[in-house]
Amino acid sequence: MEKTVIEKFKLAKKMYEEVGVDVDKALERLKSISISLQCWQGDDITGFLGEKDIFGGIQVTGNYPYKATNFNELTSDLSFALSLIPGKHRVNLHAIYANTKEDVDLDKLAPKHFEDWVKWAKKEEIMLDFNPTTFKHELSKKGFTLSSSNERVRNFFIEHCIQSRKISEYFGKELNGKSVCNLWIPDGFKDNPIDLYGPRVRLKESLDKIYSHKLNSKYILDTVESKLFGIGVEAYTTGSFEFYLNYALKNNLSVCLDSGHFHPTESISDKIASLMLFFDSIALHVSRPMRWDSDHVVLFDEETNKIMKAIIRNNFEDRIYIGLDYFDATISRTAAWVVGVRNVQKALLSALLEPTEKLINLELNENYTKRLVLTEELKTYPIGDIYNYFCLINKVPIGVSWILENEEYEKGLKR
Repeated sequence: MEKTVIEKFKLAKKMYEEVGVDVDKALERLKSISISLQCWQGDDITGFLGEKDIFGGIQVTGNYPYKATNFNELTSDLSFALSLIPGKHRVNLHAIYANTKEDVDLDKLAPKHFEDWVKWAKKEEIMLDFNPTTFKHELSKKGFTLSSSNERVRNFFIEHCIQSRKISEYFGKELNGKSVCNLWIPDGFKDNPIDLYGPRVRLKESLDKIYSHKLNSKYILDTVESKLFGIGVEAYTTGSFEFYLNYALKNNLSVCLDSGHFHPTESISDKIASLMLFFDSIALHVSRPMRWDSDHVVLFDEETNKIMKAIIRNNFEDRIYIGLDYFDATISRTAAWVVGVRNVQKALLSALLEPTEKLINLELNENYTKRLVLTEELKTYPIGDIYNYFCLINKVPIGVSWILENEEYEKGLKR
């Protein structure tokens, strides 16, 4: 098997080199790009604190066995998934994944409640990202948190978000990197509201209080994430793209673009080029929208490829934090992580194996015919042989062989 992979790689490498691609350099760049795995795929967003039911514009379907039920099970699953993916990556946590025996509510969470996560991350040599959990709580059941007309509700979630930012900064300091702290809220109306302005006034006031606490930007990247609509908020979401884009620009924050949070005809790949003119860094949640739902396992499809090309063609990989955001309980949860990350990596590799400078020159010289011919021909070039070699040199399973390891891993689980 190894010999075949190497032979195929050499032939594929020659093909790419003939069109001006440095394959070795492409693989070096690919290895340097980390992708953040969403911990909530491992247990269907149940978490370890508070409410077990899911509400707040989110729904998980399916009853595949082997769901993680505690910290040890979830970290075991994550470690296993990471062992099947080439390169070093990150893990993204929600606040409800605090591992503590203490009876603590969201507004009282502190770094000490995530010490076990930091120990695990140090062992894995990875970075942790973080998210306040503004859903799955008794005070969010009426559909509003930071934009609520109820001052008690607003103050509770303001304090929770302040504490969450401190936890994210703690991750950065302990793990010697920058932790992305991403804020998303489920606030909105199911049917057409009368007042479109008032909730956003309240949201702005809440955000002003949250971000008035200055933290070390060496260790934390604050991002805000919009959504077009959600379950139960089909008519209006307070945290729209226009609201957060303006708020972030004015307050020196960043934005997180979720590929499933826009209109089905919108593409975030085009937004990236515009945003990078005005932001030092942004974050992405790569998902796969389908009809009205946004949270399907990422495929190696046209949109994923367009997003990664928007990053690679402009050398944005050091300024854009790529994360996954989906939750599918109809298939193996560990496999869902591996498929998603590997597909994002393949899309990145496809972009890295493109003779970008040559294509740009064709475009500048208005040779659109040759540009089209070359980009179309590259679609059938043997990227799979290059990626298999990437897996080989990074000592992870090649091709579909990893699914056998996944099946053996699940057979050994007693859940």
